[in-house]
Amino acid sequence: MAGDISLISGDITELRVDAIVNAANSSLLGGGGVDGAIHRAAGPELLAECRQIRRTRYPEGLPVGEAVVTGAYQLPCRWVIHTVGPNRNIGQTDPRLLASALRNSLAEAYGVGACSLAFPAISGGVYGWNMEEVARIGLNVALEDPGEMEITFCLFGSSALDVWKRVAARL
Repeated sequence: MAGDISLISGDITELRVDAIVNAANSSLLGGGGVDGAIHRAAGPELLAECRQIRRTRYPEGLPVGEAVVTGAYQLPCRWVIHTVGPNRNIGQTDPRLLASALRNSLAEAYGVGACSLAFPAISGGVYGWNMEEVARIGLNVALEDPGEMEITFCLFGSSALDVWKRVAARL
């Protein structure tokens, strides 16, 4: 049975949870949106650890749907779980890829002993996915979680939060 599921609007880099999920690009080297915000808030040590992961584990980049955990450094959480969501703009339209990114992030969180986890709206921004579809997939993965993870979906802005609340009411 899933633990508590919360929907909030806010800054994921400020949340006091065990782990946050970074909607990363495959390079793991930072970028725009939530990825850039997490890298800036965590400090240069996060980038150094991501570079090490690229050198040793993912020289071609983190594949879409996969996840990897790092330290959180200057963030208030303990871990950052980086996952690459599918990019609809380049033809990555299979919803199973998005579900995989979420499930693999959850698995990484359980693997380090986290009890609380915050997700952004993975693929819901510049990666071109419809926010309603992102919400439906995200909430379904959270509801199917067999563990006791406390899951927060931290959304950027009230319009995204409204969409997620509407979708949640229908599930």
